[in-house]
Amino acid sequence: MDPLPGATGRPGRLHAAVSYAARGWQVFVLGCTKRPVANCEPCAAAGPDHDREACLCLTCHGFYAATVDPDRITAMFAAVPDGLLAIRTGAVSGLTVVDIDPRNGGEFDRALMNPTTTVTTPGGGWHLYYAHPGRSLPGKLHGREGVDIKTDGGLVVAPPSTPAGAARGYRWTSQPRPVNEMAPRLLEACQVRSGLPVPAGTGSARTSSATAVGAGAISHPDALLAATLAAVDRAPQGRRRVTLYGAARGLARMVAADALSTLDAVAALTAAGQRNQQTPRDIRGAIKGGFEAEGLLSPV
Repeated sequence: MDPLPGATGRPGRLHAAVSYAARGWQVFVLGCTKRPVANCEPCAAAGPDHDREACLCLTCHGFYAATVDPDRITAMFAAVPDGLLAIRTGAVSGLTVVDIDPRNGGEFDRALMNPTTTVTTPGGGWHLYYAHPGRSLPGKLHGREGVDIKTDGGLVVAPPSTPAGAARGYRWTSQPRPVNEMAPRLLEACQVRSGLPVPAGTGSARTSSATAVGAGAISHPDALLAATLAAVDRAPQGRRRVTLYGAARGLARMVAADALSTLDAVAALTAAGQRNQQTPRDIRGAIKGGFEAEGLLSPV
């Protein structure tokens, strides 16, 4: 699997990056200590309304700079010669990676985690590369210390990178395997806290009642959606921002209960914020904070 076994310098990382891009995996560079490369001065000064996805800078905004363009990849490594190779996970690359860190109590469970393409990490752990399941997943495997899920909005450092100070780097295991789908048992375990559908919807709550683990039933999702948004519209001027955050938490719970799609929740909250003269930054902050407070990945 490793395009250049043993080649850990810039040529090896560049060769690997182009190889991964050919598979459709979006790649970018991190600093040598796994920190994002610092934004350029114009991007740093641009403020919260700057479109990170559309920014043309080679290395600004972390994984938002990820690409499959070989020319941009070559330019990235020319700009940051000692940079680490990283992959943007999630639907954009078709990847979800289960990150097992024994230093934090993580354990490889053969009964749960089906075989797939695997990387060994500098900390003695593993990255299990799975095909993206077509839905959002939480950032951690519920009830399992030291097991993170790198998916939409995430990244992994990739072979043949070696972080500064590490005795060894990221390496593909010697037994090559394809990138497999998560076994049903693993996907079910990932969804204990949150089984969010891929953003798609009609702009309204789902009419049937739905139940998620720990979420309870929502008998009248349309009425709950309307009441939650009405509270934002009724809020006095000085309380609209905090009320929008509360609404975001309420709609996040509906998403977790499969009573509302993620896309519809974001659209409804954005419209409510705009109606009530909230800035784009405050709207994004309310949505992000509300979803994360309910244990879900931020959709913005």
